[in-house]
Amino acid sequence: MRYSLDKNEKFAVLKLHEPKLNTLISAELKSEMLIINSQGFNNIILDLSDTQYCDSSGLSAILVGNRVCRNANGNFIITGLSDNVKKLITISQLDSVLNISTNIDEAIAAINS
Repeated sequence: MRYSLDKNEKFAVLKLHEPKLNTLISAELKSEMLIINSQGFNNIILDLSDTQYCDSSGLSAILVGNRVCRNANGNFIITGLSDNVKKLITISQLDSVLNISTNIDEAIAAINS
């Protein structure tokens, strides 16, 4: 899995550098988010701006990130959604469960507010 991680005092930004968030990536993404959270980062921003496709295992990884942050009284925000990924989240009715921002700046502002 190709990704970059930017740790800040209040949050961590995990940017996925993969065109597809599928079975091949999802287990590693889940693990990485659990590790980030265990390092004391209760607020995680997942940037999917390089990702054009997501399947059910990818959604599962996103939900794991949401759960670990929520359980740690933090925020999990996804940003940079392509139309395909956004449509999958809407069809799955997860748009009411997940915090979605249009860009990184908006996500950071939500955490800092």
